[in-house]
Amino acid sequence: MGSLALDGALPPILATQFIFEKAPFASSHASTIVETRDGLVAAWFGGSREGASDVGIWLARQQGDGRWTEPQEVANGVQSDGTRYPSWNPVLFEVGQSTLTLFYKVGPTPRTWWGMLRTSSDGGRTWGDARRLPDGVLGPIKNKPVRLKDGSVIAGSSTESDETPSAWRVHFEITRDQGATWSIVHPPLPQSGPAIDAIQPSILVHSDGTLQAVGRTRSGRLFETRSGDQGQSWTPISLLELPNPNAGIDALTMRDHRHVMVYNHATEGRSPLNVAISKDGSTWKNVLTLESEPGEYSYPAVIQTSDSRLHVTYTWKRLRIKHVVIDPKRLPF
Repeated sequence: MGSLALDGALPPILATQFIFEKAPFASSHASTIVETRDGLVAAWFGGSREGASDVGIWLARQQGDGRWTEPQEVANGVQSDGTRYPSWNPVLFEVGQSTLTLFYKVGPTPRTWWGMLRTSSDGGRTWGDARRLPDGVLGPIKNKPVRLKDGSVIAGSSTESDETPSAWRVHFEITRDQGATWSIVHPPLPQSGPAIDAIQPSILVHSDGTLQAVGRTRSGRLFETRSGDQGQSWTPISLLELPNPNAGIDALTMRDHRHVMVYNHATEGRSPLNVAISKDGSTWKNVLTLESEPGEYSYPAVIQTSDSRLHVTYTWKRLRIKHVVIDPKRLPF
């Protein structure tokens, strides 16, 4: 693991660790991380392989000594008739005050899955019953929602159609009543030319209130779309200059108003895994390499905690989930 730092500057990476060394599942992927009043909580999906019926959602909490609790399965796709479907893409977020919500998907494939959630009032130690989201509402599809100034919560979501090749379309789900009801907003299709296949948006919040979503495409580059009215309407999907090897990313707007993105700086494969910084959401600078060896390092999640540090989790070779702590003050640009 290495970094690009200014001469004489302190390295930005403060700590690295695996959330677990051994687990009762062979494969893990698609992690999420959140800060609660009791500390950090992370989740991911784990099982024999992605898409297998034994894949469930697993969770760990960071303890006071910095170590993580043993992985615990907190959700799965077992149905009332005993049928079990795979679980996918957990997202942890405090939708209501001090109520931690675990969003996740259940279903045979991403083309046919549906949105589920469970809530916890004790920082992820215990969980309420699993509930299905309303028809047409999938929840945040991979990355954390954003709470806007008026208290509403907007989640980036997306769908994959049944046709071949599948059409990928981004949409946004907004709740103003802590998840009781949701409204859905779709960016318009382009007036000319083919639509860009895009999924899994992350949402940035600019100083002037503009929202910007960025994410994964099949076009070899990342996408963006922007909203000037708090998510009520969006511009057509367009492409950024940053490369994308058809792999998930995550991004956020930091307290110093810079935007940070964790992504694979490549057009093929899922290595290296990088961190980029931008001041305007358009021009990005690759400032840090988290992984560069052969293998898969993918599907990052990034948050900024109350002490202003960045916490990144990501898939490490489909075997484990890695946790990296970064001091954003040491990131150039």
